[in-house]
Amino acid sequence: MAVEKGSAFLLKVGDGGSPIAYATVAGLRTTQMSVSGEAVNITSKDSGGWRELLSGAGIRAVSVSAAGLFTGSAAEVRLRNHVLAGTIDDYELSFESGERMRGRFLITRLDYAGDYNSERNYTLSLESSGPVVSL
Repeated sequence: MAVEKGSAFLLKVGDGGSPIAYATVAGLRTTQMSVSGEAVNITSKDSGGWRELLSGAGIRAVSVSAAGLFTGSAAEVRLRNHVLAGTIDDYELSFESGERMRGRFLITRLDYAGDYNSERNYTLSLESSGPVVSL
């Protein structure tokens, strides 16, 4: 697998249309994604002392966090409106290789910060709601 640039790891938000068009959230400097899953233990006395897990069961989730400079882009305004309304929307993660992942996410945290005589920055956290698919 080739090394990929972190700057090519982009978070995009859907426009609410049909078909959905995605806009890159501008000003991001860091983006991180975590994929997690919980196992369902089906071990019984017939397992011979070995733990057994049920394939395809349990809870799978994708978490995304990002940080960047606030530019006032339409995508950033859309994010802020979603967090204030508590709404779930379509998001896309894209990578330098051309791989993309899409799903519906809820913004669980949006923080703004700024120092005197410096830029305004923000951090946000998103949690998946439903399946996230790799394209």
